[in-house]
Amino acid sequence: MRIYEELFIVKPDAPDEEVDALVETLRTQLVTLGATVDKIDKWGKRRLAYRVDKYREGTYVLFQFTAAPEHVYEFERRLRVTDSVLKFLTVRVDETLKRLDKRKKERDKRTAKRAANAPAAPAPGPAPAFAQPAASESPVLPGMPKES
Repeated sequence: MRIYEELFIVKPDAPDEEVDALVETLRTQLVTLGATVDKIDKWGKRRLAYRVDKYREGTYVLFQFTAAPEHVYEFERRLRVTDSVLKFLTVRVDETLKRLDKRKKERDKRTAKRAANAPAAPAPGPAPAFAQPAASESPVLPGMPKES
């Protein structure tokens, strides 16, 4: 079982009821195949980056689910034959999560190693003495005569 994200774009002239019905049928299809649907996120109508089938905008829907690869093929087949779907994209997310988790473990290991090898911080000593004029001395200003 692997984690996938499926983003698909529905035609903008499809009513919300039709989009909801499509989302529900796709969800039930995934569940009957044995997948678990983690998240369904409707982004609403957005402008497309380029024209697709004479449409400038579309309704975006994101599915996140855990399934076997053969279930994903069936899910994509259903999206391909659905007339109201303009485009879709499937991304396998678990590899990315695994890679990010591995990087985090390596980073934590390096920071722990640095902390163990770092020398102890020096103890705070007396504050540095700065040369300040004595209270009896007046500061010398440019253009002023010196007092003797």
